[in-house]
Amino acid sequence: MSEAVTPLNGARFEGLATIEDAGLTGMITLRGDLSSKEVKAAVQNAVGLDIPAQRQALSGQGTAVLWMSPDELLLICAYDGVAETIATLEEAVKGQHFLAVNVSDARTYLHVSGAGARETLAKLCPVDLSEAAFTPGMFRRTRMAQVPAAFWLDEAGTFHLICFRSVADYAFNLLKTAALPGGDVGVYG
Repeated sequence: MSEAVTPLNGARFEGLATIEDAGLTGMITLRGDLSSKEVKAAVQNAVGLDIPAQRQALSGQGTAVLWMSPDELLLICAYDGVAETIATLEEAVKGQHFLAVNVSDARTYLHVSGAGARETLAKLCPVDLSEAAFTPGMFRRTRMAQVPAAFWLDEAGTFHLICFRSVADYAFNLLKTAALPGGDVGVYG
């Protein structure tokens, strides 16, 4: 059996911002009635977090819950814990209309951090990333140049970015180019 690897295999770039492969990460798409007490309890049991409000992300110790749409969440967990997490979800929402799918190997997970992180992402995404407009816990599904991407900001100032695995190299190179030294336009400090 082959060993799982990320498409970027630990890639890292230091420039205006640090761009780095976040490593193997478990990701589960959960669809269902997000207002139901069963789904709320299932998410709490599976990853120890509540259901976030619209366009929000909640983070825990190695876990996160991302609001994707009115009936969809993306749960982040340990890569080797996905099967157990899905089993926990399925048991908790038995009898409900739901879908829980492992999408871990279909996605790439990157971190964008450092003083130029906001500016680096702002060069590529049509999102106001000023400190007043985009605060920790906010989540956006958007375009990063020509590809769909989603990201959120944690309390430490790191952006967590997810895109499709098939565009991992393209996304990394976009971010790397946007973070090249000398490309600072001074919009976000």
